[in-house]
Amino acid sequence: MNTLATLILPLALLAPQIAGSLPVFGGLETGAEAGRAAPQPKPPAPLGLQSFGPSSFLQDAHRTPAQNQVRIERRVTIRISPARPTTQEQMMAQAAQAQAQAQAPVQIVERELDGCIPVQAIAGVQPGQQNRLLLFMHDTRVLSAALERACTPRDFYQGFYIDRTADGMLCPRRDRLQSRAGASCEVTRLSRLTVSRD
Repeated sequence: MNTLATLILPLALLAPQIAGSLPVFGGLETGAEAGRAAPQPKPPAPLGLQSFGPSSFLQDAHRTPAQNQVRIERRVTIRISPARPTTQEQMMAQAAQAQAQAQAPVQIVERELDGCIPVQAIAGVQPGQQNRLLLFMHDTRVLSAALERACTPRDFYQGFYIDRTADGMLCPRRDRLQSRAGASCEVTRLSRLTVSRD
């Protein structure tokens, strides 16, 4: 009995050392080995330096505010439609009434206007003679807008477009009219059409 105990006792003392030196099969690991074998994750780099290099980071820090600004330009276009037939009929009726009251032939003459006219006051437009456009105003006046010599009034039979200016006015020798056909003509003169009994 004593002989058997003396043989088993040394083997029992060596068992933990033998088990630690044996290779692991089937994915079985001891707790100490699992801790040593698992790779440790690296801490993430700061966001500013992870995405950009140090040189680009410094360049962004020293960038002037003007490089980051966005300029937005707003352009407003106003369309003037062709004059309604009722407006033209009223003009002809007024001329006929003036002729009847005067009992003498009347003629329509142009009197040049000084300055500009409000664009919003224009009710409609109609092609006139030579290089003229007839502008029918909301206050029943009829004006004549002379265009450049190279322009023809027929291009504006569907009306015209004009860029809205800061003062909201249509001025001769400054503003241009855009037709729907693609023509661009400068207004050279504005006149008022009046009935003369002379």
